[in-house]
Amino acid sequence: MFAIVRTGGKQYRVAAGDKIVVEKLAGAAGDTITLDDVLLAGEGGDLKSTDGLTVSAEIIAQAKADKVTVFKKRRRHNYRRKRGHRQQHTILKIVAIGGKKAEKKAAPKEETAAPAAEKPAKPVQSAAAGGVEGAAPKAKAKAPAKGGAEAAPEAKAEAPKKAAATKAAPAKAAPAKASTKKPAAGKAE
Repeated sequence: MFAIVRTGGKQYRVAAGDKIVVEKLAGAAGDTITLDDVLLAGEGGDLKSTDGLTVSAEIIAQAKADKVTVFKKRRRHNYRRKRGHRQQHTILKIVAIGGKKAEKKAAPKEETAAPAAEKPAKPVQSAAAGGVEGAAPKAKAKAPAKGGAEAAPEAKAEAPKKAAATKAAPAKAAPAKASTKKPAAGKAE
């Protein structure tokens, strides 16, 4: 059986017992890792489903590639730069193809909501209380009077004022500017 896996931004065709060199992966020599990103799998000419399919591999060694020399030169400008680089990579031995991914359970909603509730709300300071200029002052909640009938007319009177304040004033049309160009001498309008 063979599989095509993606790791380190590259794709590799692997079979059981193959050794491949990939971009550096975390782990020490002798560790076993699973490659979950299987793009294609099959046996001979038949293709198999890749749903939940994994490839298990053993890390043989962490190594460096050969040195790459980067030499820059601009002639007649006395400009020369010489740099070198050795890319780190991991050597893997494919142990098996065909393991299934472990099913991940969804986290309970209670745990996800708890961290958000723990954060305290930041107090907003009004401009009158020494806060930031341009900040809207806090609206103070008025407690209703004993009967509740006295507070009702005030609330009704404030509602139209607030509604009128929130409506945008109609934009005034700017007067048309007169043309500063002088008419041609030969043409009459």
